[in-house]
Amino acid sequence: MLQELSTLRKGSSRDASPLPVVVDGHEDIAFNAKLGRDFFKSALEKRALEGNTRRGAAIVGFPELLRGNVRVVFATIWVAPCTSSDLETHVPCYKTPQEAEEQAREQLDYYLRLAADPRIRLVRTRSDLESVLNSGEHRLGLVLLMEGADPIVTPRDARAWFDAGVRIIAPAWGKTRYAGGTGAPGPLTEYGRELMVEMKRAGLILDVSHLAEASFFEALELFDGPVLASHSNCRAYVPTDRQLSDEMIQALVKRDGVIGIVLYNGFLRSDWKGKESAKSEVTLADAVKHMTHISAIAGDTTHVGIGSDFDGGFGTESIPAELDTAADLQKLSTALKAEHLSDADVKDILGENWLRFLRRALPQ
Repeated sequence: MLQELSTLRKGSSRDASPLPVVVDGHEDIAFNAKLGRDFFKSALEKRALEGNTRRGAAIVGFPELLRGNVRVVFATIWVAPCTSSDLETHVPCYKTPQEAEEQAREQLDYYLRLAADPRIRLVRTRSDLESVLNSGEHRLGLVLLMEGADPIVTPRDARAWFDAGVRIIAPAWGKTRYAGGTGAPGPLTEYGRELMVEMKRAGLILDVSHLAEASFFEALELFDGPVLASHSNCRAYVPTDRQLSDEMIQALVKRDGVIGIVLYNGFLRSDWKGKESAKSEVTLADAVKHMTHISAIAGDTTHVGIGSDFDGGFGTESIPAELDTAADLQKLSTALKAEHLSDADVKDILGENWLRFLRRALPQ
């Protein structure tokens, strides 16, 4: 079946650079800055400064993204509810929608400050995207993604977030005022149903990652705009509500969505038990299993990409054996080719699928 996938791919890939273009569908850059991590420092510098931390050794730094030819990142605005059982004591959190909005605005402002550097650009439009990709020097494009919609105080405020530069909204993380989420089953709330209407009206993209299954299918019914899963894996291999069932994958494929595979060992293998397990127990072959499972359901390789979730509460000790920093995302090429995927298919999965999606979904 995998050999057949190479002949089923749609469209064409083009890249004149020595390394394939990488697009990462999910990185928590602003939240890590809030915790004191300087984005412009290398991951290795951050490790030396921090020593051992509960959230793990840093994976992402701007130098590693440059070295790995990561050209576009979906950069999250994520604020933590104070009710989260996973929350570290020093992490800022919100108790009210107004507090969530204030903290999210601080993260938005952080991205605006990053974009003052000529090497970084906020990607609001298709022309922004092409400017990043066609620049003579390596530039990093940031597509802003709000993970968990509680900072949107009322559904009508969705337009204001779009105007501010946010392009993707994920209504859930755990349970929010808008939807059931990871560990919190249930449908959309009344606010959530209104949000689907306002998101479509504003031109926003829907991210279904973290949505509870009932909320997932209701959202797809109500929202007919572009849909993606920025960082979600296959329930076939890790049977929890955080992952996508085959039926959910089929629904996303039908909507021409792309699914970003999370490179966290606990989401790649159900038998990996965190600190009780060794990093070496999980390899990129496990990530490729999720990618090829989605491709087998879709009948082609154009619906899967990377959604690393790097520095999203775990560190280098919790990602596949071949990976140390974000620069190593290029090593996925070798793992994919080991499954007899073509060079063109590999380029699609590393970045071209996300780029095609953005060229279709972003405003002109």
